Amino acid sequence: MAPAGLLQTSLIWVAYGVAVALILAVAIITTFTWQQPRERSATVSIVAIISLTSLLATVLLLPVDIALVSSTSSVTLGAKKDWATAERVDSILLTLKIVYYTLYSLDALLCLIVIPFAYFWYEEYDEVEEEEGVSGSGSRFWRSMKYTLVFVVLVVILFLVGFFVPAATNDHGKHMDLDYFKRLLAANKGEKALTFAVGLLMSLGTLLYVLYTGAGLALLPVSFIKSAPSISAPQLSATTASALERNRELQRQLEMRNAGHPDGMTQKDRREMDALLREERTLVRRERLAAEARGEGHSAIFRAWTKVQAVFRPLKLLGGVFLLLLAILVWVSMLITGIDKAANSVCKQHCGYILGHINVFQPVNWIFVQSAKAFPVDYVLMAFLVLFLFSSSITGIANVGIRFLWVRIFQIKKGRTAPQALLIATVMLALIILAINYAIAMVVAPQYAIYGTQTFCVNAPSSPGERPNCTEHRDMVRPCSEAFRNPAAKDVCTPTVMSTFLNRVTLNWPVFGAIDFWAQFAFLAVFLTVFITSLFRTPRLNLSELDEEAEADEEEGLLASTGRRFGATWQDITGRAKTGNTSHPQGEYGTNGNGSRA
Repeated sequence: MAPAGLLQTSLIWVAYGVAVALILAVAIITTFTWQQPRERSATVSIVAIISLTSLLATVLLLPVDIALVSSTSSVTLGAKKDWATAERVDSILLTLKIVYYTLYSLDALLCLIVIPFAYFWYEEYDEVEEEEGVSGSGSRFWRSMKYTLVFVVLVVILFLVGFFVPAATNDHGKHMDLDYFKRLLAANKGEKALTFAVGLLMSLGTLLYVLYTGAGLALLPVSFIKSAPSISAPQLSATTASALERNRELQRQLEMRNAGHPDGMTQKDRREMDALLREERTLVRRERLAAEARGEGHSAIFRAWTKVQAVFRPLKLLGGVFLLLLAILVWVSMLITGIDKAANSVCKQHCGYILGHINVFQPVNWIFVQSAKAFPVDYVLMAFLVLFLFSSSITGIANVGIRFLWVRIFQIKKGRTAPQALLIATVMLALIILAINYAIAMVVAPQYAIYGTQTFCVNAPSSPGERPNCTEHRDMVRPCSEAFRNPAAKDVCTPTVMSTFLNRVTLNWPVFGAIDFWAQFAFLAVFLTVFITSLFRTPRLNLSELDEEAEADEEEGLLASTGRRFGATWQDITGRAKTGNTSHPQGEYGTNGNGSRA
């Protein structure tokens, strides 16, 4: 049976390796799609790609963790499989811990040292000084390193505080004598310092998670549903070029008509010329924006991604409805678990509201447990859920922007994101991932995320020393939970590495557990507010993008026609404008034959 277990665990790791290769491609596409082409930096691009790949690899490790611990036991018999000896299980857990520590150490190195260095390296660049030879790469490197050392000092201080601050002790009630809770108490100073540092960073990430992931979870499905374009980029480019040519022809006619007048243009002609000049500026801006929408000036990856989006645009509506239902299901499940924990936690705020077992029907957790009967559906669903929350975080950052209080510092927008904003957003995502791991393991699917599909048999053994046997008593098989006291459960139930570490943080530092738990209700409130607002708010075109000076009615006259929404999809795919419409641009832009507003 050992080869069978080795094959199953190996397949899980192979699937994870394939996923990491795919997310590397996703990180490359994301970086080049969101970056501003005119301010692109090779250093920033490389750091962003590596960081995003590391973050996605970290967040996708949770489904692997659940899959591996679940593979060691038989769901129907409530016992460890024959190949899952204590040594083999310890080996699996050790491998998981090594991968976890490696990825989180890499994330910490990137976010606390590499990304700040890349940020200051980009900021210290001065083209004039480089050309004149006043400042070289060496001085630029040392200036960047000087600012980066500040972050290194902060990290050292963080670990020193965690090393000396006393942690919680085993004096908070009868439940704390359970084996599960005893194993969570930090055993040494180094582990205690690590849990303190992670707990603090997780609490900071929870604040970002509440704002950005809460808003993004509501906005992502709505953005899919409302994604049909008002007009295609090729059609906009063709009609703009035709209208601009006509406008300039009218200007030449006015100039020729008044060429022989000694006093210049008449007052009427001057007003008409001013109107044409204003319209020309508007059309030039439209022409530039249409070119950007078609991918001109961007990388080949950006242009290819634009084509792919156009191909799958008709499916976005169905996908948006599905994601909306999923978001509502996740919201309801989180609310149920939050209320259950607040009312029935075994030790309340003393251990971060750890729930011994689920007391109320929780839909997401039930779906995962039921889907586990068809391997590997539950693992695929868990990976999809993790990526859904991660994508929601990106959507939230893109819509809210990088802010200090109410002041927007950087805007995250496809094709126009500054290098500094890209690096800051990467650090924010790293902190949010800690909060997402907590939310999934503790609130969204608590029982499944901690023990997966593991069960144990409560049938008393026929003789001392034997394992309980439920072959003929399937009704005596129980799901594993934190509050078990049965000796058989101790031998069978193996918690996931992620849940063990998170519960160790909340148990040793209850203040972090309380903050992270009650923040989930703030997350639910943010989602509900944004969701209701987005449902009743009609989509509006952003005047700062399309025309920085045009009036709202002028913008509507240029782009508000909705009769071409479905034809725009085909034109974006083919890259050609529909024939027969370019000869009458005034119908598109609201101008009459004299170049004035109709």
